[in-house]
Amino acid sequence: MMKSLKRRSLLQALGSALALSPFAVFAAYPERPVRLIVPFAPGGNADIVARLVGGAMAESLGQPVVVENRAGAGGSIGAELVARAAPDGYTLLTGSNGPLTVNPFVQAKLGYDPLKDFAPVGLTSLVPHALIVNATVPARTLPELIALSQRQQVGIGTAGIGSATHLTLERFNAQTGAKLLHVPYKGGGALLPDLVAGTIQGAMTEFSSALPHHRGGKARFVAVASAKRSALAAEVPTMIEGGVKDFHAASYIGVLAPAGVPADVMARLRTALAAALNSPKTLERFRELGVEVASPEQMTGAGFGAFIRQDFERSREAAQLAGLKKE
Repeated sequence: MMKSLKRRSLLQALGSALALSPFAVFAAYPERPVRLIVPFAPGGNADIVARLVGGAMAESLGQPVVVENRAGAGGSIGAELVARAAPDGYTLLTGSNGPLTVNPFVQAKLGYDPLKDFAPVGLTSLVPHALIVNATVPARTLPELIALSQRQQVGIGTAGIGSATHLTLERFNAQTGAKLLHVPYKGGGALLPDLVAGTIQGAMTEFSSALPHHRGGKARFVAVASAKRSALAAEVPTMIEGGVKDFHAASYIGVLAPAGVPADVMARLRTALAAALNSPKTLERFRELGVEVASPEQMTGAGFGAFIRQDFERSREAAQLAGLKKE
């Protein structure tokens, strides 16, 4: 009888210890669907990538990855929601330039710290920024465009004051001595039609968005801010080839969790993301969209974290150059 009681007590003690162990709690992760918050309206680049990557991650996780759009304040509302969520791996953020590395320099009341309140899962993809001009603009190369801007006014549109493309334009002017005049739009919807119509001379925009107009002949790329030429338009040189040393700029998409998610859950998420990004279906869809898949290093948590910190400092510098004030 005593042996039976001792054995029962030992089993109860072990059960209690396992119940308190974080490894036991999350051993079966995920046990229910995972939410992937997109802090923008449906239909944009972040939304498209989130649905593609989320669907592929679901196959590895064995649970649905449900995309939820929580738009507002340039992505800050959705980002704050995730930053304040329980750190259990069931609420993730589709992170991008706006909420992570632009809004900290243009919004006075940010409800989260992008460098402290998130745990990077991995970078998924990048869309390089590019300079494109109306077909009537005489400059065909980057040096010619810089020289033209020093002789006369050349208006270059962006998605708006404080947007990622605005900060890229400010960095470009500062590094090259160009005097391209910033013409802010309220988003990218009207920018490219105005470019094609000749209402505006050029634009700093996402390469993939402007590619159809380059192909159509009404506008042409001058240079792309990537490390190498795109296979979709191999005739377009990089800004580095145009003489702008080490100049890179892109709109990026990555996946993040709230800070404090257990290490084993983060490992599971990172494995699922890597599998999703190496899927032939994902790679083909990215190619069709003109999106560059992240490098193997950038797909890791450490690599994405380093990428965010580097872009954060670039944005800080560009915001100072533009004289932006937090509002």
